[in-house]
Amino acid sequence: MSERILVAVAWPYANGSIHLGQVAGAYLPADIFARYHRMRGNDVLMVSGSDSHGTPVTLAAESRGISVEEVFGQYHTEFLDNWERLGITFDLFTSTHTDNHTTVAQELFLKLLDSGHIYKDSMLQPYCETNGRFLADRYVEGQCPNCDFDQARGDQCDNCGRTLDPQDLIDMRCKLCGDSPVIRNTEHFFLKLSAFEDQLLEWVRLQEHWKPNVRNFSIGYLEGKLHDRAITRDIDWGIPVPIDGYDGKRIYVWFEAVIGYLSASIEWAKNSGNPERWRDFWQGDCRAYYFMGKDNIPFHTIIWPAMLIGYEDLNLPYNIPANEYLNVEGLKISTSRNWAVWLPEYLDRYEPDPLRYVLAATMPETSDSDFSWQEYVRRNNDELVATYGNLVHRVLTMTYRNFEGKVPAPGELDSISSGLIEDAQQKLVEVAEHMEMCRFRSALNSAMNLARAANTYLDQKEPWRAIRSDRDSAATTLWTTLSVVNCLKILLCPFLPFSSAKLHAMLGFTGDINTQGWEWSAQDILEGQILGEPQPLFTKLDDTIIDQETEKIGI
Repeated sequence: MSERILVAVAWPYANGSIHLGQVAGAYLPADIFARYHRMRGNDVLMVSGSDSHGTPVTLAAESRGISVEEVFGQYHTEFLDNWERLGITFDLFTSTHTDNHTTVAQELFLKLLDSGHIYKDSMLQPYCETNGRFLADRYVEGQCPNCDFDQARGDQCDNCGRTLDPQDLIDMRCKLCGDSPVIRNTEHFFLKLSAFEDQLLEWVRLQEHWKPNVRNFSIGYLEGKLHDRAITRDIDWGIPVPIDGYDGKRIYVWFEAVIGYLSASIEWAKNSGNPERWRDFWQGDCRAYYFMGKDNIPFHTIIWPAMLIGYEDLNLPYNIPANEYLNVEGLKISTSRNWAVWLPEYLDRYEPDPLRYVLAATMPETSDSDFSWQEYVRRNNDELVATYGNLVHRVLTMTYRNFEGKVPAPGELDSISSGLIEDAQQKLVEVAEHMEMCRFRSALNSAMNLARAANTYLDQKEPWRAIRSDRDSAATTLWTTLSVVNCLKILLCPFLPFSSAKLHAMLGFTGDINTQGWEWSAQDILEGQILGEPQPLFTKLDDTIIDQETEKIGI
């Protein structure tokens, strides 16, 4: 029986290019998961979009001397191109700068206001006398009171992940001019988070299927007591407060951006010709998975659920498989120091599947992990080319040359051949179990273990020798290996969609690989099936690219 799955993916700020840390943290795991569930025949909706209203976008515009619309438009277009080239299969990748999102965010704001979950109050905010303006959260930097990190932002510390208010910072300074701001009183709207504390804590404690790091962080956060948070700011870019008399204020990004999951679903439903279809994913029987990095955990395990509870009649998240951080060459990614590998630059030089493979194999699921160009080249050459690619190429080439480009008829399988077939069947179940639990590294490793087993089998059987004296035995060996390769094609399709589609055609199948589904039988490879001309799945990389690429980031 099919299931309904919502895949909600973190919204990138449209202020700069995507880097590999973001890909490994949110976008690749979400895509692997969505592809798997589509292959299972489940009803999947995968949504995200560009966050166009965050202060990083306005800061970028001011620093470059161009309009916010220009900054947002440039990077939103770039993101769409990135996703297509990397094979990230959103059902809708939209933006927060749409009439639809504005309408949905304002409606949610008003409902929470009417139900008493939002209230007005005065608050102290930093004001830069040099620039003559209140400073929204990211326009302020200072020392984190929790971990002493000196470049904590006014909304969150990137070092420890703690959410902050600007006045929490020690030695505050204006991001624009470096001067120390003064504190002034200003009226704003507040979300009454404190009212949801007990209910949220009870709910989080019940989520035993969550990753330990996500669940434990959230419990600790809630046990530290929730404080009401202002959800408007004195800014002129963003969603207007839908109440007269507040023209100089906007609904702030940390409140409105998470609403994007709902507004994107509504926009998708309208675009699909069935405007009420979004309700299937938000009010019906559906499991909602939210993919993001660990810095976004409190917004998705605490703040967004509080908003959903307050709104009523909307599904709470089922799972929030947040990842830790991906470092580059042993150091934490820093966009300001250009210590990063940028996705557009990668895609201009290399194929997408090797990157998907390497990031999946090193995905920071339970702890920080590292991307290095040396490891990228090694995994590409040793694992994709020499292990998986070589297996595929030798069995297809041998079959194509010796059996007129057709699948040969197998004889009776011996225990070794039957054992490999049984191993493939087991791997189909094993990989699926890992996928369901969002254990993508384990899923990929299980699939590659089958490739290694098939190589061992081929070396044992030596069909290149048997073809001279026992053609029937060679035919059985090749048929068995082709069947297992067909299974590998399925297991690896969520990870390696481009090479899997290529292999699908070389095995003699027509149509979209996804129509085959998450089903496999050794008998899927039919006697007489016409094979496509064998071609290498992957390209061996020269070690010289290691120095070339590391030089670009200053090593």
